[in-house]
Amino acid sequence: MKKSTSERLAKLVFHVILIVLGLAFILPLLWMVSTSLKTLRQLFVFPPQWIPHPAIWRTYPDVFSYAPFHLFFLNTMIIEVACILGALLSCTLVAYGFSRFNVRGRNGLFILMLSTMMLPYQVWMIPLYVLFTKLHWVDTFLPLTIPAFFGVPLYIFLLRQFFLTLPRELEDAAKVDGCSYFRIYRQIVLPLTKPALATVAIFTFMGVWNDFLGPLLYLSDPTKYTLAVGLQVFLTQHGADWGLLMAASTCVILPVIIVFFFTQKQFIQGIVMTGIKG
Repeated sequence: MKKSTSERLAKLVFHVILIVLGLAFILPLLWMVSTSLKTLRQLFVFPPQWIPHPAIWRTYPDVFSYAPFHLFFLNTMIIEVACILGALLSCTLVAYGFSRFNVRGRNGLFILMLSTMMLPYQVWMIPLYVLFTKLHWVDTFLPLTIPAFFGVPLYIFLLRQFFLTLPRELEDAAKVDGCSYFRIYRQIVLPLTKPALATVAIFTFMGVWNDFLGPLLYLSDPTKYTLAVGLQVFLTQHGADWGLLMAASTCVILPVIIVFFFTQKQFIQGIVMTGIKG
């Protein structure tokens, strides 16, 4: 009985701590939404007013009248789809090769690939810009999408770890039936890799959605801006109107929250299962 009581007390304390931490992380988001519904006078009331009265809902339609956020959203989604497809295609192929083909120098190549993760983007940003300039890709979506088709070291590592957990007996049975390596990869490996693929897709989605430096560096036409760059331009033009700025920020961050809310199960499952085997 004493053990049961202590376990319940420990669980209660643990849940209280999680609730407090969760509230601490969600408070800035709630304050952003609250600020977007306030008048300028309500912003500087002390003590702060969390629930605006009256709530000014017109700030959200005004955001789309002052800036073409629908166009920024469309541009961002074009880059998102291309990057997700490129990352899933290239990373799964490379990870499958590293996990299944016993060729000479495989481990050395894998270590070399992982070592590229230690190079910050600022180191190879200028050479890459020069390359894309010579290819006449600047001010297009190509510099932001084509690199995804050449693999991402982090995603290759995660997928390789997941592939190592798959039983080889399935592939051996398929080889006996005459399946090629590509058919095994397409019909056996990929269907079993859905949690890891979902993790890669979510990581790619969040990375592209929050990417500011890449679009700022390669895009100069305002009609091709992504949401991150468009929000920065909106800040320079309407930064004095806090309600309007917070409404724009809420519109930008809301899709990420929705995506993570509906995919959190696959995301957590993929993260857990990609680190089971080394």
